Amino acid sequence: MARRIDINRIIKSQFVRDLPFIIAGCAIAGFATDAFMVPNGLAAGGLTGLATIIAELGRRVGLNLPVGLQTIVMNALLILVVVRSGGLKYVVQTITGFVLFGFFTDLFAPFVLHVDHSDLMLSALWGGIVSGIGYGLVFRCGANTGGSDTIGQIIARKSSLPVGATVMAIDVAVCAASAPVFSLTNALYAALAMVVMGYVVDVVVDGGNSQRAAFIISDACEDIEHDILHAMDRGCTRLLAQGSWTKKDRPVLFFVLSRREISIIKTIVYEHDANAMLIITDVNEAIGYGFKSIG
Repeated sequence: MARRIDINRIIKSQFVRDLPFIIAGCAIAGFATDAFMVPNGLAAGGLTGLATIIAELGRRVGLNLPVGLQTIVMNALLILVVVRSGGLKYVVQTITGFVLFGFFTDLFAPFVLHVDHSDLMLSALWGGIVSGIGYGLVFRCGANTGGSDTIGQIIARKSSLPVGATVMAIDVAVCAASAPVFSLTNALYAALAMVVMGYVVDVVVDGGNSQRAAFIISDACEDIEHDILHAMDRGCTRLLAQGSWTKKDRPVLFFVLSRREISIIKTIVYEHDANAMLIITDVNEAIGYGFKSIG
């Protein structure tokens, strides 16, 4: 009989193991929000950007509306809508993320040094980089900080719109809404910060481990396969395929390689068969022989 795996126990142990990284990520993102974004009027999308706009409007009429507390309240209201479909794990991870982020944002606000208000480029770039590192740590652990992702899920559930496009539209709308409150220049720099942040998040989540996958269709399949296995020391898999025109069965070689090995496989393939079909595509993460272990 196959050994049964206690998934719930694994999830709980992973959450406890990852909690210090979630805390660190929320602290880093909160610091970036206080040091670069809020004091310079950069509302880079999401509920944090919306809270930045509301905080500025409140300040003009003499009200103190902390950005962190606002994000906690708004996320708490949103989580009630998705709690029934997200599952307990999703709810716990989301609540942990947005509560810690809101807490650190308001905790650091009175103490952090602000970048010169006249240099919005510096604030946008470093705000995007540092907050991207923080959010990336949180996302890498499977947690999140709520915000526009939650709104996107709600809208997608009620309509046919994809979540990714909906989240992007929400973030762009928040940046645009900040223009009348701060300025068009601030809104454009906020959009720049948002783009940089997204790129850094992807790098952190992928762990700098992005690889390439290659598909090879060739009449010299045996020779190419030999060089992949022995010269490149890579594992390789034969996929059984059939030509649409000829209706003949023929193998397709599939294997994963690093970016620096692209020129090597191109040389190997075209040395053996100049008419071969070589397709190279992106792989976010590779786990196994020649790459990293699953642990």
